[in-house]
Amino acid sequence: MANGGAVDEGRESETVVLFSEEELREMSGVKQTGDCIEVTCGCTSHRYGDAVGRLRVFPNGDLEISCECTPGCDEDKLSPAAFEKHSGRETARKWKNNVWVIVNGEKVPLSKTVLLKYYNQSSNGSHRSQTGRVFHRDEFVRCSKCNKERRFRLRTKEECRVHHDSVANASWKCADLPFDKLTCDDDEERASRKVYRGCSRSPTCKGCTSCVCFGCEICRFSDCNCQTCTDFTRNAKA
Repeated sequence: MANGGAVDEGRESETVVLFSEEELREMSGVKQTGDCIEVTCGCTSHRYGDAVGRLRVFPNGDLEISCECTPGCDEDKLSPAAFEKHSGRETARKWKNNVWVIVNGEKVPLSKTVLLKYYNQSSNGSHRSQTGRVFHRDEFVRCSKCNKERRFRLRTKEECRVHHDSVANASWKCADLPFDKLTCDDDEERASRKVYRGCSRSPTCKGCTSCVCFGCEICRFSDCNCQTCTDFTRNAKA
């Protein structure tokens, strides 16, 4: 892949592949960083000129921009709409056309690239499995008292909220599980059982775009003030 965008073969199994090399071949500043793709982006103001940044594209459709307009700028995790406004663009509120990436040396609006594919798919607000239904794989949370990991099934919004709040609770204990009545005396799942996490593509999948969700309306909450939920809600409104 041109411009340093090729994924290191030794790391390929650890990453979520969002786009083919062909789709990104002529795009400037491409970088695979685990669960997202980064590319060089920008927005042009007739008064202030080009504001340049780094756009991160996530599988769930989230878009984040770290602004690099000046050496001292510390604006990070901006939504494209916020980046457009920050750049001083005169005709704001049209970020899909005003925020650009460089393809073959030319500035190309995001709306004319493959980079909005996941954003457009998430416009109906959900991460879906191959069956078309909203899907999240099972996750584990470690007890602060006995240090055992406990399984959380994330099939409903209520179950996702319980997991979300449990992860945020540094003193979470086995007894706090509302669905499975467990105590610290109960055995932990065997490692051979933990590998089965409910992926619809492969029973022992270690994480793919079918079962790993990085944020949707089922597992993010508008009444939660954590940074993850706040960012998702802001991007959804952009």
